[in-house]
Amino acid sequence: MELRFKDKGTIFNVVVTFMAAVFSVVMMIYGVLHLGLKETWPELVLNFFYIICVLMMLMYFFKWGITTKQFNYWCTLNVGVTVLLRDVLFAPPLANYPLHLVCLTLSVTLLLMLTYFYARKDWKTYSKRNLWSIFIIDLIIATLYNIDIFIEPFSEYSSYLMIEIWIRPTITYGLVACYVNEAVRED
Repeated sequence: MELRFKDKGTIFNVVVTFMAAVFSVVMMIYGVLHLGLKETWPELVLNFFYIICVLMMLMYFFKWGITTKQFNYWCTLNVGVTVLLRDVLFAPPLANYPLHLVCLTLSVTLLLMLTYFYARKDWKTYSKRNLWSIFIIDLIIATLYNIDIFIEPFSEYSSYLMIEIWIRPTITYGLVACYVNEAVRED
């Protein structure tokens, strides 16, 4: 098997990201089975997009027929769909309304950034700084959701949500880990 990356630090980042994403997906599936489909069916839909991202990350890492451009485009599209579904269209009701507005504003900003950076014809103008900014905004959104979980009364569903919230920032970090060390070129 041929690996796309040769640097041990990059391999470590990608492997840790992949393992964390797989752990989060498994926890989401466990949550659906444990809490019931009626309570968690939206997570099943989101899980589909996350699994696609994890599989593409694996394909990209081992050079299994996916180019840099395809990897960046399809992973970003899947992340954008999850932002649109979970954080904009079906935003969870938060205990603190100002926190809800901040999360919604950041989510729309993240969606606009994803659209702007990848909708351009010349995808090579996409920079490492742009990708880091996407990851940081996603990280802030996840942190704010966790703060809200601590504000609300704790339930069985809360511990599940605390893990599930971090899957998308994990995947966006995987995009960073793969892209930062990849030469910008058409494969």
